[in-house]
Amino acid sequence: MSDSLNRVRRCGLLAQAEMEELRVLADACLADGADVRVLVAPEVGLVSTQIREPVAGERFLLGDVLACRAEVELAGHRGWAMRVGDDRVAVLAAAVLDAEVEAGRPHAAEVDRLCCAVVARQAEQQHREWAELAPTVVEFEDLR
Repeated sequence: MSDSLNRVRRCGLLAQAEMEELRVLADACLADGADVRVLVAPEVGLVSTQIREPVAGERFLLGDVLACRAEVELAGHRGWAMRVGDDRVAVLAAAVLDAEVEAGRPHAAEVDRLCCAVVARQAEQQHREWAELAPTVVEFEDLR
């Protein structure tokens, strides 16, 4: 998935991954003793969230969302992560995984597989939601 998975997409998918799967994979990435530095320790703050109104297409401020971010350097390459919520462990692990891929290190393919698993979970969740909504769809006759 690396070829089709740019950094922005990867960081977005890592932000959706489960904390435990992030932690386990980050531990594996660090197990070889690679030089790692925390550049920005996990910090919690508020991020303004904008959405686009679908009819007029105008943007407006929805509100503030609690988020946590971190930045690391692993084997000379920077990794960055931001997640909704205040889970400092998960955001630090996600930053390590981003750096693992950026550095082209041994576990980069596993990070890609994790991202693929997140995509599959999201697709399954969306499918379940649509299946739940399908019985409520009203179909109108076309009167010509």
